[in-house]
Amino acid sequence: MPGQLRRTTRSPLEKSSKNVRLHINTKDFMSPMTFQIKDYLNPLIPRYRCFSFGLLQLSCLHTSTSVSTWERKNRQVFPPQRNEEEHRPAEIYHSRRQIKYSKDKMWYLAKMIRGLSIDEAVAQLEFNDKKGAKIMKEVLLEAQEMAVKHHNVEFKSNLYVAESCSGKGRYLKRIRYHGRGMYGIMDKVYCHYFVKLVEGAPPRAEEKTSLDAAKDYVQNLRNRTIIHSL
Repeated sequence: MPGQLRRTTRSPLEKSSKNVRLHINTKDFMSPMTFQIKDYLNPLIPRYRCFSFGLLQLSCLHTSTSVSTWERKNRQVFPPQRNEEEHRPAEIYHSRRQIKYSKDKMWYLAKMIRGLSIDEAVAQLEFNDKKGAKIMKEVLLEAQEMAVKHHNVEFKSNLYVAESCSGKGRYLKRIRYHGRGMYGIMDKVYCHYFVKLVEGAPPRAEEKTSLDAAKDYVQNLRNRTIIHSL
C-alpha cells in the first residue's frame, strides 16, 4: 500500500551464505617451491565466502608500503657503542620521487655536489639557474632538517654529501600527431633523486700528479688478462 514500508525478505542465497567462511588450505594453491614458507603465511591467508557462483574474497594482504627502500635505511638501529670505540657518524637518507625532469640532466647536477659539505653544496645550487638545481636544493635542506630533528645531529653545518645520484622514474607515453593521419609516440619523462648525508667533515680527495696517473694507466694495462694466449 502507498505510504507504508514493505519489509523485504532475504533470498535463500543470502540466508545460506550468512557467516559461512571457507578457509583455503595452502597446499591447494601453493607450488612446491613456495610450500616451504607456508608456516609464515598461515596467519596471512585471505578469508573467502562461499557462494553458489564461486568464492568471494573478503580480505586481502596489502603488500605495498609508503616508505621506499632508500628511506628505509634511516630505520636501521645500531648496537650501543663503548667509550673506547670511535664515534659512529649519523647517516641521513632522503629522496624525491617522480620529478618532471630528465634523469640525465639531473645526473650532472648530482655529480657536481658529490663530496661537498652541505653549505657549499647549497651555495653551488643557489647560483645555478637550472630547474633541477632548485629541486635538489629543496631536497638537501629537507635532509638537513631531518638530521637535526630525528638523527641527533648537533650542528646542521657539520654534514657532507656522501652520495648523490638520480634514477629513471615512470615514463608516460603520449601521442604526437603528424600530418596525413600519421602519429608518433612521445614520452613524458620523470626521474628520482637520491641523496645521503653523513655527519662530519668531507673526506679529502687524493691529489695525483700527471706522473702518478700515467703510472696507474700503465699498471692497468699490465694487469689485463689476454684470453686464448699462451
